Amino acid sequence: MPERYDVLIIGGGHAGAAAAIALRQNGFEGSIAIVGEEPELPYERPPLSKEYLAGEKPFERILIRPHGFWAERNIDLRLGQRAAAVAADAHVVTLEDGRRLNYGKLIWAAGGAPRRMACAGHDLAGVHSVRNRADVDLMMAELPSARRAVVIGGGYIGLEAAAVLAKLGKQVVLLEALDRVLARVAGEDISRFYEAEHRRHGVDVRTGAKVDSISGDARATGVRLADGTEIPADMVIVGIGITPSVAPLAEAGARIGNGVEVDEYCRTSLPDIYAVGDCAAHENRFASGARIRLESVQNASDQATVAAKHIAGVAAPYAAVPWFWSNQYDLRLQTVGIAAGHDEAVVRGDPGDRSFSVVYLRGGKVVALDCVNAAKDYVQGRKLVIEGAAAPSRALADPAVPLKELA
Repeated sequence: MPERYDVLIIGGGHAGAAAAIALRQNGFEGSIAIVGEEPELPYERPPLSKEYLAGEKPFERILIRPHGFWAERNIDLRLGQRAAAVAADAHVVTLEDGRRLNYGKLIWAAGGAPRRMACAGHDLAGVHSVRNRADVDLMMAELPSARRAVVIGGGYIGLEAAAVLAKLGKQVVLLEALDRVLARVAGEDISRFYEAEHRRHGVDVRTGAKVDSISGDARATGVRLADGTEIPADMVIVGIGITPSVAPLAEAGARIGNGVEVDEYCRTSLPDIYAVGDCAAHENRFASGARIRLESVQNASDQATVAAKHIAGVAAPYAAVPWFWSNQYDLRLQTVGIAAGHDEAVVRGDPGDRSFSVVYLRGGKVVALDCVNAAKDYVQGRKLVIEGAAAPSRALADPAVPLKELA
């Protein structure tokens, strides 16, 4: 007979840990287990490309909870194990080693795997992703002998890694295939500001840069662009997004789109199976009701809490406003809402002062803010986004007018 848990959680990252914690906080007394691929206790991933890579935070300081916490709350941690298959009708998960776990409810919080380059040389030594501790530990081990680094991808991960490497004194080239960095998540004003900041810190930022291949025999020695340019490198970091880890659910018959599709309670189309975090595609009112995946700690925690409460008998549908942050150099970018689809962007303050915000509107209503070293705008602007406030552009652009007066 397989072992049985009342709630089985697949994924030992932030979403899985948050789900287990929320179950206990909401009075759930049944048996709980977390199955995690990594041998580590659940930990925060955002610091991996920032404080941990920079050597500013030891691993123990990014643990979500200390070791004793899990035992005290009777939460089994089955670390270094991977789910291979789900039998939804039988309520059984089969692990890669053949062991079978029976469940009452299943929470799928498996996140995603780093998207790999499809070009020649993508698998050479010295080519790194930034997804887990092992990835970053390997990078850190190679840093002392690496003078030149090429970062492929101008999203949050790529920019944060480039900032750390520049601070460590490395020669850094950052390649972005689109015409600006952060193109998928921010407006042009933010993109151009961060391009200029990175260049000011010595990073060679190249947009519209298409990678042809990664050069080298056993180890990467450079990156070749589609136009024939060869960029020498001792280390290559690839940050081009993730692929949701949903294959076992897809094979079990779950409805799959850009991730596994869930309802307002994070339930999949399969009985007694929930999905939360980076792998879950949900309808979001802040994206005009579109079905989206949000790759953020905030979303992982919020969805985990929704699923846990539903299992514990408290129906509280997902309704959280999305928010994100990114630390680069001495800049803190805080984002609230979803800017995609905006038809107006209002710059509030002077980017030259390195403290400003961009307010995004759609149809005259505030849908998102990007705030650079402007925490007050972020805090006050949150209400504008939640309410979909209609605010005049002239007032939004005037830093002397507090955003709270426009709600």
